Amino acid sequence: METKEEKGLIPFEDVESKIAVIRKMEVIADADVAALYGVETREVNQAVRNNLDKFPPDYVFELSKSELRDLMSKILTSNVSPSNRKPTKVFTEKGLYMLATVLKGERARAVTFAIIETFAKVRELKKDLLELHAEKDKAKQAARMQHFGEAPSGG
Repeated sequence: METKEEKGLIPFEDVESKIAVIRKMEVIADADVAALYGVETREVNQAVRNNLDKFPPDYVFELSKSELRDLMSKILTSNVSPSNRKPTKVFTEKGLYMLATVLKGERARAVTFAIIETFAKVRELKKDLLELHAEKDKAKQAARMQHFGEAPSGG
């Protein structure tokens, strides 16, 4: 039986581990996006520069120095470096979808599927957690917690 990697699929955990919250938005840093796509960071940023009309500020934005420090403290496995000469950019979910329309190839397709699935799962988990937190009946809450703990973690 083929593994996800052999089928060209990117594991949920590989994408999920790169998501951070900056400015109350879930984002992935340009260097991490590049690593997922198997390209260099400059290639991702060049795609943005070549298609500025497709990347408004709520799709991709540059981090301040304090936001960069915050990101690096949240994501220990990040490919982001404070010694980069250019400011680190981060992509929101919408920016990642737009990037998928610009980057082509088999790996780009697989990464795009992984990103879409990951953000959908993260939204579902948030919804489930909010519902669990809102449940007033302690017995129902305990049952939901039991069920929540048994839920599969990845796709």
